[in-house]
Amino acid sequence: MNKENFTPERISGYRCESGRQQTIYWDKKQQGLGLRVTASGSKAFVCEGRLFGKTVRITIGSPDIWPLERVVTVDHSTGDKIERVGARQEAARLKALFDRDIDPREQKAEQRAAHEARQLESRRKDAAVEDAWHKYLAAHRSKWSERHYEDHQRAAQAGGEKKRRGAGLTVAGPLAPLMQLRLSDLNAAHIASWMNAEVQLRPTNAEQAYRKLRAFIRWCDEQQEFSKLVPEGAYSARAVRDAVPRPKAKGDCLQREQLATWFEAVGRINNQVISIYLQALLLTGARREELAGLRWNDVDFRWLSLHVSDKIEKETGRYIPLTPYLAHLLLKLKQANDTAPPARAIAPHTGEDPAWKPSEWVFSSPRSADGKIAEPRIAHKKAQKSAGLPNISLHGLRRSFSTLSEWVECPVGVVAQIQGHKPSALAEKHYRRRSIDLLRLWHNRIEAWMLVEAGIEFVTEDNNPTM
Repeated sequence: MNKENFTPERISGYRCESGRQQTIYWDKKQQGLGLRVTASGSKAFVCEGRLFGKTVRITIGSPDIWPLERVVTVDHSTGDKIERVGARQEAARLKALFDRDIDPREQKAEQRAAHEARQLESRRKDAAVEDAWHKYLAAHRSKWSERHYEDHQRAAQAGGEKKRRGAGLTVAGPLAPLMQLRLSDLNAAHIASWMNAEVQLRPTNAEQAYRKLRAFIRWCDEQQEFSKLVPEGAYSARAVRDAVPRPKAKGDCLQREQLATWFEAVGRINNQVISIYLQALLLTGARREELAGLRWNDVDFRWLSLHVSDKIEKETGRYIPLTPYLAHLLLKLKQANDTAPPARAIAPHTGEDPAWKPSEWVFSSPRSADGKIAEPRIAHKKAQKSAGLPNISLHGLRRSFSTLSEWVECPVGVVAQIQGHKPSALAEKHYRRRSIDLLRLWHNRIEAWMLVEAGIEFVTEDNNPTM
């Protein structure tokens, strides 16, 4: 192995030997320093040494980037000295590592990993609440109902955009002021200040927004990307808890003496789908989303049962009885749903419209984006107002079913199972799951009692009035 003292002129003049892919020239002055020249003419400094009895060769870099010796220059604008390490100094450093049985490649990999970890931690600390919020919503979209998901979107919207319905612009959601903060800035003092401001404007929304924020922070703590970024005690500090308004228990519920007026008012609603949907809410005690998502293949008119989605049993849903009067109402909808609208053009000779087909939804809506009922509250409020009734929410109808069922002395566990409440007692949770026949016995009694109080005379197929 011939060696020469490297000089810039010699480095410039080195060529790859004819017939070879590469040639390495070795420096006489610095042990282990070489210059690799390939057949294509590219050049690179290399350092060769022994590590655990094996020869290891490491590339330093191109002579165009690495000077042969250390170079010191002065920045004339600042007067600072700028030092560039030369290839000989770098080879000496690598040789020293070889002599101590340290693999420079592993050291470089460790340094790079540490550098990337520092950069990742820096990016983590700069993570915005808004970015984490979008990931939080995406992670839960498949688990939430569409309405619940949209509630979270509205809670954080910046506002100022044109409304999808009606005139005017959207209003900023209660969580909007927090979206531009960093997660690391989401401390107790900031949250308390935000809560105090929101309570002055919209106390009910502020309390709901706090619960959403609390669930979001808990989720962040469970994610590697965001864990331990939100300061400890951000939502549980006394200053925050004192600022959160206490939720008031809702008591909107139909009274026994209001049933006749309510059924009459709801029965006058022009939209038959909405009218029957509202009656179904009261007669089943189901959640509004559960009933709105009912498909025709979930309705069994033969064995008198409904298969509804369930907040607790998300994968399997639950089966509840189809009571006689409700079955009568749904058959009306079924007949209307299976009848093609007369105003549509029909195909010649067949008398059928090839573009029309019955809706899969029990409570369908041709104007809705997904084809099912979306907003029955407006019609319900108008009907109640015209009848002089107090405003009962859709969830109030669910509450009414539970409350009014006590008039027939129905067991609490039966009502809970029909409504899809989570079992509260040990026996209910592990041992007592009533058959749908037993649920039907009590459910039919509840419906019959409501019809009697409402003054509705309904005769079943066996010609026996329900009352």
